[in-house]
Amino acid sequence: MTDVEKQKQMEQIKQSEDGMRQTVLLIKIGLMVFLTFACCTVFFFLVLRYKGVADTWHLITGALQPIIIGLGLAYLLNPVMKFQERHWLPFLKKKMKSEKSAAKVARGLSIAGAILFLLVILVLLIAAIVPSVVSSVTGLVEALPGNVESLIHMVKSGKLGAYGVTDTISDMLTKLTDQVENWATKDLLPQMQQYLLQITSGVITMVKSILNFIIGIIVVVYVLSIKESLVGQSKKIVYAIFKSKHGNIIIEVFHKADEVFGGFIIGKIIDSAIIGVICYFGCLILHIPDTILVAVIIGVTNVIPVFGPFIGAIPSLLLVVIQSPLHALYLLIFIIVLQQVDGNIIGPKILGDSTGLSAFWVMFSILIGGGLFGFLGMLLGVPVFAMIYYIIRRLVNHSIRKKNLTTVTEAYVEAAGVDEATGAIIYYGEKQKKKRTLKDSGKKDETKKNQ
Repeated sequence: MTDVEKQKQMEQIKQSEDGMRQTVLLIKIGLMVFLTFACCTVFFFLVLRYKGVADTWHLITGALQPIIIGLGLAYLLNPVMKFQERHWLPFLKKKMKSEKSAAKVARGLSIAGAILFLLVILVLLIAAIVPSVVSSVTGLVEALPGNVESLIHMVKSGKLGAYGVTDTISDMLTKLTDQVENWATKDLLPQMQQYLLQITSGVITMVKSILNFIIGIIVVVYVLSIKESLVGQSKKIVYAIFKSKHGNIIIEVFHKADEVFGGFIIGKIIDSAIIGVICYFGCLILHIPDTILVAVIIGVTNVIPVFGPFIGAIPSLLLVVIQSPLHALYLLIFIIVLQQVDGNIIGPKILGDSTGLSAFWVMFSILIGGGLFGFLGMLLGVPVFAMIYYIIRRLVNHSIRKKNLTTVTEAYVEAAGVDEATGAIIYYGEKQKKKRTLKDSGKKDETKKNQ
């Protein structure tokens, strides 16, 4: 084969390779166009058929509710199980010949201990809340006639009676009584059947919730017993789908998510439990009515960052002010002091900087999460937004590094621009000085031309 033939053959190979590259490029472009069109179609379908999609989503989540409850409880109980396992395992290794058997027994005892811990907490909460609620409602019902009678006596014996206020109040009470009787006879009785159906539906829902919780406990046992296998399988799937480089990033992001969610949620629960106990003993010292109920309300609502103290203070104060306005004032002062102690001492010691968010972004995430998903959104809004913030920050810093720029945020506060040649940040003073230098050099050049 001559050199000319070899050159022609090389040119043909090069042309075929170029054709293949163009074909692959066209396929990629077509695939991107198709995926974009498909995503737009799905988006418009979701918008136009929102009710049907929402109903389907509720149906799916309802069917998966035991699994969701089980996974959530398993995540929360995992630290409790690990804590017990660390103490059981050394003890059982000394008593048993096989380390594998000791590990299995330690895991089983730790799971049983974690579930027992959960059940004890629930029983204590129910035992604290239900009797307090019943006694509070009973006390209010019993005290209501006396309070109304005292109000009427106060009006009659005071100066207000001289201006006909007593007659006005009596007329209003008479009209209100007539309206209540009419409502009871005309509206309440015909709607009793509907109310009974709603009550029946509520009872069925409650029974379903109890059954889902019981099934969720069973799911907890299975998940905690094979959690290492589940983690390994998940990572295996990630590396099977993505390249090693991208897989490492995904694993790192999930590890960060576990750190943020675990640190925030578990830390917040511990913090709220401490606040509830302190509130209980403080209310005992101040002789606040319904001490246990008030402490439970303050402790539970304290799980919500920023707005939790205000949410818990409102029903607590209403509950106390009906029985004793003076004690309500004591409770208000005590709650303000307690929340200051929590926000400045207890909370930072337990939570630390688990989210990495400033106070503004914490408030922003709570408002958005609460507006979209209610109580659960207010609780999980902070760690979810912390993860979004973390991912965006990583992407921005990666793009900044590729352009050979600094990733320090403070360096951009007074920045007026970036030098295109060196990548150095130019500040306002330097920029004005540079402009003056260029302007002066331009004047000198113009003077020289005129000369």
